[in-house]
Amino acid sequence: MSRTITRGRRARLAILLTAAALALGSGACVVGPNYHRPEAPVSPAFKEAPPDGWKRAEPSDGVIRGPWWSVYGDPALDELERRIDVSNQTVLAAEANYRAAADAVRAARGALFPSVTGGVAATEARPTTAGLTGVSSSARTTLQVPTVDLSYQADVWGAIRRTVRAATATAQASAAQLENARLIVQADLAIDYFTLHGLDGDIDLLEKTVASYEEYLALTKARQTAGVASGADVAQAEAQLSAARAELTDLGVARSQFEHAVAILTGRPPAEVTIPRQTLSADPPQMPVALPAALLERRPDIAIAERQMAAQNEQIGIAQAALFPTVGLSGSAGLQGTSLSNVFSVPALFWSLGANAVELIFDAGRRRAITDQQRNLFDASVANYRQTVLTALQQVEDAMAALRILEREAAQVADSVSAARASLDISTAQYKAGVVSSLPVITAQATLLQNQRSAVDIVTRRLLASVQLIEALGGGWDASRLPSAAR
Repeated sequence: MSRTITRGRRARLAILLTAAALALGSGACVVGPNYHRPEAPVSPAFKEAPPDGWKRAEPSDGVIRGPWWSVYGDPALDELERRIDVSNQTVLAAEANYRAAADAVRAARGALFPSVTGGVAATEARPTTAGLTGVSSSARTTLQVPTVDLSYQADVWGAIRRTVRAATATAQASAAQLENARLIVQADLAIDYFTLHGLDGDIDLLEKTVASYEEYLALTKARQTAGVASGADVAQAEAQLSAARAELTDLGVARSQFEHAVAILTGRPPAEVTIPRQTLSADPPQMPVALPAALLERRPDIAIAERQMAAQNEQIGIAQAALFPTVGLSGSAGLQGTSLSNVFSVPALFWSLGANAVELIFDAGRRRAITDQQRNLFDASVANYRQTVLTALQQVEDAMAALRILEREAAQVADSVSAARASLDISTAQYKAGVVSSLPVITAQATLLQNQRSAVDIVTRRLLASVQLIEALGGGWDASRLPSAAR
């Protein structure tokens, strides 16, 4: 009889171990679609040509080397940009979000392995017996020390592995979001910096204009004293001078606001940042522009959309895996006795091992609806990816068009400034000779100031367009910098 029981136990143990081996070894089956990046709407070349003197880059040449803002050769800008990684709160928040997404990958990977718990248990049973003389009872205590429990859900259909892949793709998207946030803040800082110094150019111009108007007012008053100019001439000169002074004062508002914005982007209170005045004079730097297809690898926002698309593809497989049976293993082992004196002995050892499989019988189509929902969400992510690519192409085209057109406009405005200055010189000479009244002089002064301000503003706009082009090209970033699945 004892021999028969031993064989039965061995048979049951063999069945359980076989089930465990099948559960552990069946992970090669993965249901659901494999991910392939969809085609993107990319043209073979850009419509807009780069400005004169620029060149089309070869695939290996269209990468900005080093910090992209260094192409402007401005040490003050370099110092401000370096503070972004250290102090900008938007970038620091994006970095923390990436770390959290990486932790989510580690958490998802943990489901690939069994979970083991341990503990100590004590139970007390009080059986009762009823007889003719009444009810009697006695207490019985059972100790279990220690108890180790093991549970494992076999990844038969690949749902857990797809969850890990989805978490990995999401973490890579978060890494791209960090790079995108960094690029946006860097570009915003450069734009605010150049806009501020563009205002410095306006201030410098108006200060010179005010000085010129003051000289002209003194001339008009002297002519009035000599009896060759009227009070109307003096009043016109005074009105024009006052208007120029008011316009000069008003520029201080915008300059202060941009200075405050630069401070916030570098993570400091406005009271701690003072940017010295500096006028802009340099032309925007020339940069190689690669083919449109290169944007797919060099724009962090495109990488975000592509990784989100990959993560959504894994959700389809996870939903499909839920349609199949789930297989699990469980086991426990420990020592059991009625007191501490006999619990730590070989006869007190106990163990158990079990396997289970659960199959869905009926859920009114809920899980199939979830699978369809995930497919539709994947289609939405594909459309979002393609729209992101189209937006990137538009931004590059816009920036190149702006640079090309503003370059031509700058030459035209320079000609208008020269003509306005010649007109003012002639009008002033005629006024001093008494040939004309002060009106032609006032008109020529206003025209010259307007044209000069246009010239100053075009210098600023060309620099801003160059920053926007660098941002649109990805700022020198490349998708190969995304962390790998192993990382």
